[in-house]
Amino acid sequence: MTSDELVILLAEDDEGHAYLIRQNLEDGGVANRIVHVPNGQTALDYIHRRGPYAGRLPDGPLLVLLDINMPLADGIEVLRQLKADPATDQIPVIMLTTTDDPREVRRCYELGCASYVTKPVDYDRFVEAVRRLGLFLSIVEVPREDARP
Repeated sequence: MTSDELVILLAEDDEGHAYLIRQNLEDGGVANRIVHVPNGQTALDYIHRRGPYAGRLPDGPLLVLLDINMPLADGIEVLRQLKADPATDQIPVIMLTTTDDPREVRRCYELGCASYVTKPVDYDRFVEAVRRLGLFLSIVEVPREDARP
């Protein structure tokens, strides 16, 4: 991996969903490193390089795929914290969740998410949604993680 290669941080507490997301992104041609964390607090630890990630060097560009309903810190709280901090407010966050409530969608955009993708309940539609997300990720440009203030 080069230092310019996008790293995808997947914060997802459902292991089955995490597996399907990872597999379908890879099947869709996404070759980027995907780091999976099981909850919002661990996502924040990874991003801020603290706790078990205290020695982690900045990886270059970082993009966060964030579920909303997670333990310890839910996706809304993670998004709120990231966008409120000048050191992390430029990290693109894509909400990837089963919640399609228009109020939640609006709230996430107001807090600064880059995109909101609903995980369909139907398996085939879920696979298609993740593959389309993979196409998007193959063309998106994001700021380098180590370029933050």
